[in-house]
Amino acid sequence: MNELINKFDKVILFFIIYTLTFVLLCKSLNYALPFILAYIFSLILKKPTELLINKFKIKKWISALITTLVFFTMIIFILSFGITSLTKEAIQLGKNTQTYLTNNSNNIYNFFENLKVYYNNLDPSIINAIEKNLFGSLSKISNFTMLVTSKIIQSVISFLTYIPYLLMVILFTLLSTYFFTKDLASTKNRLLNYVSSDDQSKLQNIITQCKKMIITYLLSYLLVISITFVETMIGFLILRVKYAVLLSIVAAIFDILPILGIGGIYIPLALLYLFINKNYFVAIGIIVWYIIVTIIRQILEPKIVSSSLGIHPVSVLAAIFIGLKVNGILGMFFCIFLVVFYKVLKGVDVL
Repeated sequence: MNELINKFDKVILFFIIYTLTFVLLCKSLNYALPFILAYIFSLILKKPTELLINKFKIKKWISALITTLVFFTMIIFILSFGITSLTKEAIQLGKNTQTYLTNNSNNIYNFFENLKVYYNNLDPSIINAIEKNLFGSLSKISNFTMLVTSKIIQSVISFLTYIPYLLMVILFTLLSTYFFTKDLASTKNRLLNYVSSDDQSKLQNIITQCKKMIITYLLSYLLVISITFVETMIGFLILRVKYAVLLSIVAAIFDILPILGIGGIYIPLALLYLFINKNYFVAIGIIVWYIIVTIIRQILEPKIVSSSLGIHPVSVLAAIFIGLKVNGILGMFFCIFLVVFYKVLKGVDVL
């Protein structure tokens, strides 16, 4: 009984500390963002920097400078390409949506006329209601597409106004990353200096396991999502699907969701080409590519994520639902990381 009470007290203490840390982090994020990003980047660059120091006998400050500059060059290139492509395709999508619906109104009308075969024996009032809902849905889809496109364009314009601030953040992040990387390379954890020798090995194990599990978990899923993005873009470019980059980004985002997955993009897109565009080759190609990407994901994901936290999908679903219900996106992140950190501390026998 005492053991159960003790364990319950630890869980309560963990929840309080985690909540206070999360709130403090969110409140101070505007001021601490460059340094938080810099520390995360320095953890990523620690191994490459140590490799340059130990294998090629390059001085510590030169190694840290090389890895930092290469890393930031890659990030800036990827972000520039992504933002440019996304903005260009979003503008094209907005321009072409109304034109497409106008030019293909006959095909859309014929499609709904063919549907009448399946509900011809229904009551006329029900048929009228169905037709109104179907055409109303088309109008809503068109308006929604235009709304999303305008929001993206507004976001890009708003983003451009923050360029001076972003340049300052990038500069401070770059400099802080360099100094953090230089200090972390080939140095032991300084926190151990403040702990007694008896507890050093235990604390070292906890720190090591926490870093390993969290970084492995995040990077493994980032790799899975990146593979999905690249595979989707390759397939859509081969099939000459319009807005390949935009759809690939959305598919990668959908890949995170436990229920929808990439099918939330592939299947509606295939139906669009099958029934509206009458392009059977592209429709079949999208379905075939969807099967290929799904099979590759099922083969690669267990191998990539085998050493990660292994959180049950139901736990993730519960965290997403409860978080969104309580406080939107911020609440979702709170609940997800609550589950992640609880699993980490439970794995190292702290809880």
